[in-house]
Order: sequence, then C-alpha cells, then structure tokens
Amino acid sequence: MSRKIVVCGVDTSSLPKLTAKESRELLQKIKQGDKDARNYFIHCNMRLVLSVVQRYIHRVGNPDDLFQIGCVGLIKSVDNFNVDLNVRFSTYAVPMIVGEIRRFLRESNSLRVSRGIRDVAYQALQAREKLESETSAEVSMEQIAEELHLPIFKVMYCLDAISDTVSLSDAVYSNEEDSVSIADSLADDKISEVSWVDNISLFDALEHLDGKERSIILKRYFQGKTQTEISQEIGLNQAQISRLEKNAISQLRADMS
Repeated sequence: MSRKIVVCGVDTSSLPKLTAKESRELLQKIKQGDKDARNYFIHCNMRLVLSVVQRYIHRVGNPDDLFQIGCVGLIKSVDNFNVDLNVRFSTYAVPMIVGEIRRFLRESNSLRVSRGIRDVAYQALQAREKLESETSAEVSMEQIAEELHLPIFKVMYCLDAISDTVSLSDAVYSNEEDSVSIADSLADDKISEVSWVDNISLFDALEHLDGKERSIILKRYFQGKTQTEISQEIGLNQAQISRLEKNAISQLRADMS
C-alpha cells in the first residue's frame, strides 16, 4: 500500500506508475499526436518534478511556484523527447526540469547578478554536490575552490551573490514584549549600500577583462602580491606586468563609471 505524501497539493500515492513498456507505448502515441496519451504521460511523470522540487524547496517560501515551473520543464521534455534514441525519458527530463527551476530562481532574485558571477556560483554548487557524493561528508569552501581551480574568496563571493535576500525589518529575535530586527543589529558604519553596489560593480567589471589582465589584478590587489612576484608566476617581465595592470585599471574605471 502506498504511503500518502502530499507535496505542492499533489498526493504522490495517487500518481500512476508506468512500466518501461507502457512508457514506450505512450511516447509512440504522443509522437503520433495523441493528446490524451500526452496528458496521461505528463500526469504519471509528475513524480520527477516533485523529486527535483524537493532539492530547491529551501530556496523559496512557497514550493507551489517551483512545482509549476518544474511542470513547464516536464512538458517541454515530453514535447521534445526523441523516441528513436535509446535514452530513458527520465534521463532526458530531469535536467530539463532542473534547468527551468534554476532559470526561475535566477530571474526571480531581487538583486540582479551578472552572468559570470552566477555561472561560478552554480559551478560551485555542482562541485559541492559532486564532492559530497564522493566523500559522504561535509565539504569545505577550500575543497570547492580547489576543485574549480579558483581563489576561495571568489567562490565565497559568488555564492553570497546568489543567496536569498532578506529585509532589514525581518526579526532576528521576538517575544511578546520586545522585538529586534536585522537593522537593529547592524553597527558597522564602514558597510553601506554604496559599498555593496561598488563591490558588485567591480566584480562585474572584472569579468570583462581578458584572462591575463584579470589574473594580474586579482593577484595584485586581492592577494597582495608585488609586480615582481606576479612576473615570476606568469612569465612576463615587470614592465609588461605594469603596462597590463594600467590597462586593466583604466578599463575597470571605464566600466564602473
């Protein structure tokens, strides 16, 4: 007897289960234009959507939105699946569902983040998932950075950039007599909205530099290395390092102005 589990208003125990043979037959009918077979096949495969939604359910307050977006991915998978290829439908559908949900999460983020920063952040999430599956243990930021061959500060910054935003009025402590908001707990005058915007603009501008110039700027101003040390690392003389550094700084200023 199936145990009743309701996710996003859908009773998973009520969803029909298809055998491999039944799936192939339905997919052939769908290819021939059978709308009833298409609707039934989509209904039967909603478990795929629910399994993906549970991975991201902590990212939003209402999982129903994720479920609806995931269903869009499922429908696209059904309509675009090639029955002539020797591939299981779930193998094709799950990445499509994941892609739709990730796109929705990126576009619904109230803080606009550059494509380059988002790409690094999602690479870091994939690396963490891969390392955790291999080691069955919690993975550190150092391990993720090493896996991606990136500085740890960049990995941390990019992950922070895609984190969910919160309101300064949200309560961090509350009882019947008193309440403390996030704004009440902030006390560092050095941190301001302007500095946050400047940091985001800087990292966005860094993405526009070519690889060598970006490497020089990161080593020079984020790792505190001298031009001599950098020249020894990347095989250019100090004059070349100086010229590339000046060019990079000029471009950064132009992009941030």
